[in-house]
Amino acid sequence: MAAPPALGRRKREAAVLALFDVDDTLTAPRKAVTPEMLEFMKQLRQHVTLGVVGGSDLLKITEQLGESVFTDYEHVFSENGLVAHKNGKLIGAQVRLLGTTSYISLKSFLLEKTSSRYCVHFLALLLSIYKALGLADDEMLHSVQEIINFALRYIADLDIPIKRGTFIEVRNGMINVSPIGRNCSQEERDEFEKYDKVHSIRPKMVSILREKFAYLNLTFSIGGQISFDFFPQGWDKTYCLKYLEEFQEIHFFGDKTYKGGNDYEIFVSDRTVGHTVTSPVDTLQQCRSLFMSK
Repeated sequence: MAAPPALGRRKREAAVLALFDVDDTLTAPRKAVTPEMLEFMKQLRQHVTLGVVGGSDLLKITEQLGESVFTDYEHVFSENGLVAHKNGKLIGAQVRLLGTTSYISLKSFLLEKTSSRYCVHFLALLLSIYKALGLADDEMLHSVQEIINFALRYIADLDIPIKRGTFIEVRNGMINVSPIGRNCSQEERDEFEKYDKVHSIRPKMVSILREKFAYLNLTFSIGGQISFDFFPQGWDKTYCLKYLEEFQEIHFFGDKTYKGGNDYEIFVSDRTVGHTVTSPVDTLQQCRSLFMSK
């Protein structure tokens, strides 16, 4: 007869997935994961399957979670799951090249073509392929260009303490808007977050954009410390769930689980059990209580 499991340990539940946001869940915002969290995740993997889903691209997620991210987490979803990896292998992206089995990303398509027109045109092409907005290509090109122009004019008129560069960042399946600019330092990032909590810079801007462009099927979602994203409805973090049909139970952990936050849709999804966390320490404590206390 096999020996009973050690106290506090149990057989790994293969049908249970613990799925994590990144900023303020596994790491401090835009900071590297701590050795304590890395060690804890190794222990947690003995109990449940692990996954991570972030709004950032894979490079930024790797910078925060380390080069071992593909061994620490069996499922890694960047850009809300529009780019999906399982056990270190690419298993999906938001669109395939028509007539082939090859995946294409916005960055691959753009190469050195960094003008806003190329960016907008390719996003329009993606949305057209998915028929997400129900508009013709020319209409879509004009509409997305209009949003970007409006956002830039709005930011130009904002009276905030600091502005840096890179106010618009085009990702694989979404556009990221930062009122302060993504070129700000970590200290400036922290200060803007505090300022935003008092003056609601991002919520006000999102509300105006959402109202002005209500005729488009777009989601505007606040995430991180300094920015928000907009993308076709359905391209939020619930997008990653299409790759997780094998799991009977999915526990999602995130900090921005309020309506309008970038964790909200997956937090309230019927497919998940949502857990709101306030910090990496809180994440660790909740996971220990949920999965490792029996």
